Amino acid sequence: MNITEYFELLFTDYTLRTITLGTAVLGAICGMLGSFAVLRKQSLLGDAISHAALPGIAIAFLITGTKDSNILLLGALISGLVGTFWIRGMITKTHLKSDTALGLVLSLFFGFGMLLLTFIQKQPNANQAGLDKYLFGQAATLVESDVRLMVIVTGIALFIMLLFWKEFKLLLFDADYTKTLGFNTKLIDVLITFFIVLAIVLGLQTVGVVLMSAMLLAPAAAARQWTNNLGTMVFLAAIFGAFSGVVGTAVSASQNNLSTGPVIVLIAAVFVLFSFIFSPGRGLLFREIRFRQNRRDLHLKKTLQFMYGIAKTHENSSHPHAIRILNNFHGFTKGTLRKLEEKEWIEISGQQWSLTSEGFTEARDLYNQQKKDE
Repeated sequence: MNITEYFELLFTDYTLRTITLGTAVLGAICGMLGSFAVLRKQSLLGDAISHAALPGIAIAFLITGTKDSNILLLGALISGLVGTFWIRGMITKTHLKSDTALGLVLSLFFGFGMLLLTFIQKQPNANQAGLDKYLFGQAATLVESDVRLMVIVTGIALFIMLLFWKEFKLLLFDADYTKTLGFNTKLIDVLITFFIVLAIVLGLQTVGVVLMSAMLLAPAAAARQWTNNLGTMVFLAAIFGAFSGVVGTAVSASQNNLSTGPVIVLIAAVFVLFSFIFSPGRGLLFREIRFRQNRRDLHLKKTLQFMYGIAKTHENSSHPHAIRILNNFHGFTKGTLRKLEEKEWIEISGQQWSLTSEGFTEARDLYNQQKKDE
């Protein structure tokens, strides 16, 4: 199956439609909530929570003995929340830095989860097969009830976000000011964290523990390059995440032996790379263009200032001077003269140049500004 055939079958094939809708919704909610994690400089939080959810899946299976995805995800949610509050406790109650607390919880919970999975796999009960899909994800196991749950959670998260938009925004950019206004910052912080944990848990079945943090952060990181507005960033991150899910699923379905989760993450990484290079405000390409333009402008202004130093010794500022005088100015080029002439700052006649009245005024302003700065 190629990508064209995939999109032709998308609206008629139940499995393709379910998986595509699920990955699109997952990408949207991860991008939307990941924006808050990126702006709060808690990029490692997604990695820690996703790994912390693993023992919850194993314990839920040991208690119930079934592989019901809702029960397993409930165990993952509880375990993820426990890990989150451990992180918060270590940061607030001890002298540990946030990255140390995140690393400790990630390693401890993931190690415990792997121990439990190993124990489960060695049990004689054949029902334990397939639990390892939560490590790397298996989007093909998504069913309509899973997608419905994702849509419900996404709707609730969007409603809460719009309801507390002002409070979320204040907390992100000025927590101290938020406190002075009388808002309960701890409640707002817990609310944001809870929905981030919820989004991560929902994605474990599709993307897996190992790659879930990339799904949370990549769309937000890409969106951050395009705007300084929080609302626009959240919207763009949701769009990038949804497109990553759809395109990643299409590529995975059109090729043999390609896991959907890793492909989705790679597509999200392409969005990040494209944004890092081509975004107008922060992109490397436009930054280099602006740097070169500023360097050219600086060279022009330095040349004009040098000309002003020569021209101001005469009563008539338009008095002609030989071009060879500019040889004393290091970096002088004929291209510089052409650009100055295009700006109508100088006039060239043969091998002589003279400042125009506009050029003299511009050069004098530059000279006075330089003296003021000194």
